[in-house]
Amino acid sequence: MNSRLQELEGRIQTRQAEIAVIGLGYVGLPLAVAFARAGFRVTGIDRDEDRVAQLKAGSSYIEDVPEETLRAVLEAERLTATSAGDVLSRCDCINICVPTPLRKTKDPDVSHIVAAVEEVQRRLRAGQLIVLGSTTYPGTTHELYRPMLEASGLQVGQDICLAYAPERMDPGNQEFELQQVPKIVGGETPLCTQLAARMFEPLFERVVPVSSTQAAEMVKLLENTFRMINIGLANEVAMICDRLNLDVWEVIEAAATKPYGFMKFTPGPGLGGHCIPIDPNYLAWKLRSLNFKARFIELASDINGAMPGWVVERALRVLNRDRLPANGSRILLLGVAYKAGVSDARESPAVDILSQLEALGAQVAYHDARVPELALEGRVHKSVDLTDEVLRTADLVIITTAHPEVDFAQVVRLAPRVLDTRNATAGIDLGGRSTVEKL
Repeated sequence: MNSRLQELEGRIQTRQAEIAVIGLGYVGLPLAVAFARAGFRVTGIDRDEDRVAQLKAGSSYIEDVPEETLRAVLEAERLTATSAGDVLSRCDCINICVPTPLRKTKDPDVSHIVAAVEEVQRRLRAGQLIVLGSTTYPGTTHELYRPMLEASGLQVGQDICLAYAPERMDPGNQEFELQQVPKIVGGETPLCTQLAARMFEPLFERVVPVSSTQAAEMVKLLENTFRMINIGLANEVAMICDRLNLDVWEVIEAAATKPYGFMKFTPGPGLGGHCIPIDPNYLAWKLRSLNFKARFIELASDINGAMPGWVVERALRVLNRDRLPANGSRILLLGVAYKAGVSDARESPAVDILSQLEALGAQVAYHDARVPELALEGRVHKSVDLTDEVLRTADLVIITTAHPEVDFAQVVRLAPRVLDTRNATAGIDLGGRSTVEKL
């Protein structure tokens, strides 16, 4: 082992290693705070100067990072934030947690990671550990980022270490905290895996090494592809139950009583967020380059992608029963975040539903206290207050996000018509009224 890497292992074990986290979003900021709470000195780096200013002021913009926790590590001088990359030269361990979106063609956009790796490469020195956490296709670390780093003249496994450790965050999840979810780690060499595992051991209750960076990349994609495909099945079952005049929620709850061989997934208005709608397409894209068609992935993607349109069709049916046209109808969407308990509207199906309803001439408003403004097709929509008057005067209320702070009993009591796509009204006494229709 290179003496610098030997020294690095000792610095990690004694918490003297300085940690950098590039990208301070929903993945990077919780990770940076966790390192700081574990006793490391951490520098968070983000190009967004507004984010950096908020952090320096002790203001958290991530629901999973309470402000009192953030302020504690800032006051202890365990965490600092900057938009400058110069600090990377002094850092011992560098974690890259930047976005990996899809292009419009559904091809992977790894430009953010490339830019981050270039920043690292310009300041690379012997004795550093670089760990990628951003989701990507199998082979990215080995085929793309390793050559970029080794262009510096330093060799992976001899002078520096390179590993991949996928994020497994679930924003808004109150059941599992970051440290409770096992950390997957795969290095370019056994030494790379060893040092990366050492770095994460103080943060996570369990670290799970795998044989390579490619295996670790595949683990992440399998996890989210599994969820996407099973959600697609649940969505198709919802359509089937609609044709058979069955309650899909009753069917799913009954099936879920089986103690083995069944895992409960529920339907909804479509997929949203940063992972499930995107990650499986990374795998499908990689397989297309190998002349292999990922049929399950493509089919589930088609079903899930069609759900916003199906919700709009159901909404038109509800209006039509009372001879109300879509054109001119007042429709209120409850929630535009992609899931309950978060403020993230990325890839949210509610946005597609809103857009499609407006295209039909409906007067669409939304309420979401967590998303006060929503930019859509050159216009800015603002959340309306959920008053009794707003509910009474809406021709149709569509529950698209089941935020816990919303009083759905009030919604059912006051709204003339409700389309519930999230089963948020389960258990609410309708008082003999049949104004609620479910997905």
